[in-house]
Amino acid sequence: MGLGGLNSPSRAELLDCARALVPALAERAAATEQARRVLPATVEDIVASGLLRVAVPPCFGGLPLAPDIDYPLAYEIAAELGRGCGASAWCYSLWAVHAWMVGYFSQPAQQEFYATGPETLCSSSFFAGRDIQATPTDGGLRIAGRWEFSSGSDPASWALLGVGQPGLLALVPRSDYDVVDTWHASGLCGSGSNDLLVREAFVPDHRLLDLNRAGLDDHRAWELHGRLSYRLPLRVPLAWDLVAPLLGIVQAALDSFVERARRSPRMADSDVVQLRLAESAAEIDAARTLFRHAIDGLLAKAARDEPFSELERARNQRDRAFVVRLCMQAINRLFDSSGGHALFLSEPIQRCHRDAHAVAHRAGLMLDSVGPLYGRALLAETAGPDGSAGR
Repeated sequence: MGLGGLNSPSRAELLDCARALVPALAERAAATEQARRVLPATVEDIVASGLLRVAVPPCFGGLPLAPDIDYPLAYEIAAELGRGCGASAWCYSLWAVHAWMVGYFSQPAQQEFYATGPETLCSSSFFAGRDIQATPTDGGLRIAGRWEFSSGSDPASWALLGVGQPGLLALVPRSDYDVVDTWHASGLCGSGSNDLLVREAFVPDHRLLDLNRAGLDDHRAWELHGRLSYRLPLRVPLAWDLVAPLLGIVQAALDSFVERARRSPRMADSDVVQLRLAESAAEIDAARTLFRHAIDGLLAKAARDEPFSELERARNQRDRAFVVRLCMQAINRLFDSSGGHALFLSEPIQRCHRDAHAVAHRAGLMLDSVGPLYGRALLAETAGPDGSAGR
């Protein structure tokens, strides 16, 4: 299921490798839910596959520079893995984005992080949780507190924690925090999104990163690694990593629905079922197409080394949330059309439905939250000097 020792695998080989993992992930999906964390066998498979290396800077063991292989390929990999197990795909996607984000830190921080190899796993909690203390001191910060929703935290040896001012991240080794078993949830049950407890730790300045500057007026990632994705302001692609697994989750729901319908002639022959299947399949295809179009647009801007306007940033958030809305419309329709047997835990569609809702329950992925930002930006962009509508 790995890359067979290939040092320079093609895009197709990487995606084939991800597809090869899907049956094992699907077989373990129920056990992953029960364990409330990604199973060790799945962690081993993901690490051994080499698929995390698409997000790792080449100088630390990542894949060599190639026009069609860069961090955003991790989105497609996560979508493939999501067809097998949503929680495992979710954690892969987060481990990958964190590996990529470390490339924006100072060189000493990157060297510390990757000292254990390119498959070093990192979880996160970007938003300061309960009773967070961040006290400036000589050469860094002293931090303490409890952070929530740290997916994939059990096998991780580092964590990215939001500290102090909004947008300030600390890169913290496992020796400085404890994982607190709190993850009893209705969706993404196997993601192990536990709390992290820091009693007291010192974070040196070189392991601090300002998200608001990374890739915007701080260009060290691009200068160090030369990967096109590092030419993007870090905040711009963030959260697409949360959406990518959802594409696989809803595709798995569609596949499960089709399989059940084929076993039931009455269901398969229903015009209503056929219509709802067509509508949901079209929404999933549309979501996937919009996703790819949006990511291609970001990379095209990076290639031209162009800044992002407020309208473009707002559109990026709008597109991300609209992909989620399309996915949720599709999976809700499928689940509502599945009948009582879809409620049994032995049926994959009920887990897909719960996992999808767990993904969508984030303010930044809700069109009601981010849509008005785009509307305001568009109205401001098209207003004439006197405040009237421009052309």
